[in-house]
Amino acid sequence: MPNTKSVVKRMRQNEVRRVRNKDHRTGLRNAVKAFRAVEDPAAAKEQLPKVVSTIDKSVKKGIVHHRTAARMKSRLAKKANG
Repeated sequence: MPNTKSVVKRMRQNEVRRVRNKDHRTGLRNAVKAFRAVEDPAAAKEQLPKVVSTIDKSVKKGIVHHRTAARMKSRLAKKANG
């Protein structure tokens, strides 16, 4: 167990952040999965900006690395256009 008050506080903060990050990561994965399930090309093009926005927000919050996000967006755009 921790010996100092600062470490106790740090553990509390880490747990809160872990849960918050998990929620964001789950939301991101669900958004991508829902986009990939769309069969209609017109609907896919319409939904793409929403998914890209979700990915960008995840990058801003530090959930996903910016290059991983770029790769994801590229693949999703390929699917929407192809």
